[in-house]
Amino acid sequence: MARIYLTRQDEGRNMARFYAMSLQETLFAECSLVREWGRIGQGGQVRRDTFATAQEAQQAFDQLQQAKIKRGYRVNYAA
Repeated sequence: MARIYLTRQDEGRNMARFYAMSLQETLFAECSLVREWGRIGQGGQVRRDTFATAQEAQQAFDQLQQAKIKRGYRVNYAA
């Protein structure tokens, strides 16, 4: 399953953010998109969205990744 960790840092604005996403299979053969975000070095907020198919989850994953990159986030880790 896919996993990515993005960061956005701007010392002038005292900004140090992270955004992590992963796709996980559920016990009922569905696929969940798990997102966590917050300030680097701190605990973040978590949101889990469940999709009927892995293709739907992958599409949402890709759309969110592109949106974050457009907003200035950089990929630190992807698998």
